[in-house]
Amino acid sequence: MTAPLVTILDDEPEIRQILSDALEDAGFRTMSFGRATEFEASLRKFTPDVCLVDLSLPDKDGLTLVHRLALEQGAVVIIISGRAQVQDRVTGLELGADDYIIKPFDPAEVVARVRARLRQGKPAAVSSNTAEFSGWTAYFDRYVLVDEEAVETPFSHAEGEVLRLFLDSPNRLISRAQMQETLGGAAGESFDRAMDVRISRLRTKLREDPKNPQLIKTIYGAGYIFLGEVTWM
Repeated sequence: MTAPLVTILDDEPEIRQILSDALEDAGFRTMSFGRATEFEASLRKFTPDVCLVDLSLPDKDGLTLVHRLALEQGAVVIIISGRAQVQDRVTGLELGADDYIIKPFDPAEVVARVRARLRQGKPAAVSSNTAEFSGWTAYFDRYVLVDEEAVETPFSHAEGEVLRLFLDSPNRLISRAQMQETLGGAAGESFDRAMDVRISRLRTKLREDPKNPQLIKTIYGAGYIFLGEVTWM
């Protein structure tokens, strides 16, 4: 089996080398880039499993790149940045990042988080990569929702994690604590806000009425529940 490919996008050569050494020692393949344009050009030739992205890039806004990666590539996106403000972390997660690591970091922690995210991205043994529900088909291998008229709507890897959690447990209450335990990340304001945003975006893509959603219901003070019959294919 081919080892997962981790791309490293950071303008500091020392950081790239530290991450590359740690990840390759742990059995991953790596490719490193110092500029966003070089990295984006390489995406035409390969699809990474995990993207480590610094926000302070010399040629492009890192947050814009994170949003594109989350929507178009379907890769796990982990931000590694010196920006330690809560708002920076929240914004990164809102735009589709799966995790946020603050510099300076322990290389072993980065390796552990990469492994954890790859495990979480794998489907459960009882599930396939395709689910049908309420006139929709979700393709988790392509990160796309398809309606009954064959209209496609892409979703990000982070949104897909939340959607799969709901589809794996339909008609059952899922608490915030369960979401945090299953999806990972530190509990707190930034996690709660990121979940709210991802659920809001899923509702929009599922064309839910924001005032009265029928599929993803909020149970105030308790969590969320997905209402509907789900068939895994």
